[in-house]
Amino acid sequence: MVRLREMSKADMPGILALEQELFPEDAWTPEMFAAEFAQPPSARLYLVAEEGDALIGYAGMMFTGGSQADVVTLGVNPARWGEGTGTALLTALVDEAGKRGYEEVLLEVRKDNPRARQLYLRHGFAEIGIRRGYYQPSGVDAVVMRKVLP
Repeated sequence: MVRLREMSKADMPGILALEQELFPEDAWTPEMFAAEFAQPPSARLYLVAEEGDALIGYAGMMFTGGSQADVVTLGVNPARWGEGTGTALLTALVDEAGKRGYEEVLLEVRKDNPRARQLYLRHGFAEIGIRRGYYQPSGVDAVVMRKVLP
């Protein structure tokens, strides 16, 4: 049974290892995660997905004010793809944005990641633009996606 909970600093070794496995060219660094955690708790939500003692996924959202929230990261252990972990994490983030009164959720996803793009499309996100060379240092384009909340 997969369980979601708020991410803690103690989760960082497992998250960083998974980040390297999933995104070897442009993985988030410990400093990038530290900068996110430096934001006030009201401005962010970071979750981990666990099964037993195993960390199998993670996701984060920033609440920057205004009408939009931003999914900033989402990753699932490849051995667990297709089991609903990504859906659980994404749904929890989007639900929280709705509870906080946000009107839309935005995200960027690598253009060369069709699996993630399909996840977002299945959950009501639409592709609205491209950010050329967004992911660094790889230079891969990002597809900008938006979901309008009810």
